[in-house]
Amino acid sequence: MESKKQPSSDATVAAIPAAQVPATKTGEQAARARIHIKQPVQLGLVVLFLGWLFDLLFWKSLIGANFALFSVISVLAGLILLVVEGYRPARNTLWLLLPFLFFVVITMIRQEPLTIFLAYTFVLFSMGLLASTYLGGRWFQYGLADYFSKVIRLLAGILYLPTEFFTQVRKEQVERESNKRSFPLWALVRGVVIAIPIVALFAFLLASADVVFKQKLGEFFALFNPGNLAEYFLRLILILICAYIVGGVFLHAASQSRDEKLIGEEKPVVKPFLGFTESAVVLASVSILFIAFVIIQFQYFFGGETNIGVAGYTYSQYARRGFNELVIVAFCSLVMILGLSTVTRREHETEKRIYSGLSVGIVALVMVILVSAYQRISLAIDWHGFSRLRIYPRVFLVWLGVLLVAVVLLEIFRRERYFAFAAVLASLGFAISLTLVNVDAAIVKHNVPRVLQGKNLNVAHLASLSADAVPALVQEYQSTVYPQSVHEGLGAALACYLYAYSSSGVDANDWRSFNLSRWQAYDALRQVQFSLQDYGMNDNRWPVRARTPSNVLYDCLYYDSTEEE
Repeated sequence: MESKKQPSSDATVAAIPAAQVPATKTGEQAARARIHIKQPVQLGLVVLFLGWLFDLLFWKSLIGANFALFSVISVLAGLILLVVEGYRPARNTLWLLLPFLFFVVITMIRQEPLTIFLAYTFVLFSMGLLASTYLGGRWFQYGLADYFSKVIRLLAGILYLPTEFFTQVRKEQVERESNKRSFPLWALVRGVVIAIPIVALFAFLLASADVVFKQKLGEFFALFNPGNLAEYFLRLILILICAYIVGGVFLHAASQSRDEKLIGEEKPVVKPFLGFTESAVVLASVSILFIAFVIIQFQYFFGGETNIGVAGYTYSQYARRGFNELVIVAFCSLVMILGLSTVTRREHETEKRIYSGLSVGIVALVMVILVSAYQRISLAIDWHGFSRLRIYPRVFLVWLGVLLVAVVLLEIFRRERYFAFAAVLASLGFAISLTLVNVDAAIVKHNVPRVLQGKNLNVAHLASLSADAVPALVQEYQSTVYPQSVHEGLGAALACYLYAYSSSGVDANDWRSFNLSRWQAYDALRQVQFSLQDYGMNDNRWPVRARTPSNVLYDCLYYDSTEEE
């Protein structure tokens, strides 16, 4: 019996309207049997429009506002299309729009490499997750296996769903029109053949009568020269590929995003096979080792620079020594706790409490180790100043510590399934933190004032940063507190940026490539362009260098090293 109810947006398992599901098949099986789209022509027009829009926005253009605009329009078009078709998103799915919109904005306001990479990554991640959990909304309950499975299924859906849907629509159309008069294709072809010479004759006469019309007619036929035809063909292929991919994503959201079953929900993926005693011995042994390490750390590392010297290391040597190893220890501890939690049998409440207590103890010790690693990177910053490779791990350590605490809490409250969700949130926190820090601007604001404390100015390092650094660099250049040598060093760095932007061949007026950071950098450089006229560039040699009015050369490229200022 047919039901005319719309699918509920609140349901954790959103279903296709009952009228559309064959009685002999349900759930995912029915979805794979038939893709239910009432207006296939409308779907085709939407995806072709998005393919054309992709070509319009990205052809011969740098990535900037075009990425954000295309992403927002694609998601909005998909939501409207699916809602019109009767597929309403689950409420929990809509929360994914928050990180999506946040990182879409970040792609237009930052240029620092890791920040912008994470922004693009999380925009695509949010879009993929939106398509994979559109009807179900249980994304926050996904385990690691679910995420892996969803990625594979989304990619597979993009590959085969449009073809399957086209075949289905074509078959239905043939069945529907079997008793109707067929489209007069050959009559249309004969009409075109007859019209061509007639239209050509009138075009010749009109061109002879009007010079402007003749010129416009010539420009029109110039579009069809072999060079342009090759470009048009390539762009047409690009449009069709984009339309196919977008169509696959929309169809996947409509037919395979109900989250009826999650991996390991009914029974664990790996059945616990390790006894409690064995796991307790492992955790206790690791705890003893970590306790010994922490005692030694408190004895001489947290005691300050004097105690480090007694141990035979200089201040900067100790700051660089062992940081990577400590981070690996923390990460491996996380993997060990999760792994043992998965495979350990805990049959009694006492065993569960002891295991949780040992896990809490290890995490507490690991937190001290993370503090030690944080101290080491802080010593390196005190000695050498900021750099990307010192800011990244400093922020990462904070979120790794948050993730470790979250894992222990999930273990205590028996919510291990939410670990993947905690990892996603920690990753989001790391990416958002880098955005708020504004890494390259922070490097300039921290490193340049250090020259007043007797530190060296690494001009090549400053000249190698992204556009995010330029406004802060101009501000320091215009400051009157620095000696002439520092002022000229800052000017040399700005001359490097000015040379790079002027020789890049990028059209600053192309709105498709707009990026706020790039625009602010251009604007800041225009403010000091006149005062940089006395700086020269040896652009005919490698590496490119800037020459100051005092005839001092500074490199425009820099290779980061913890051994150098």
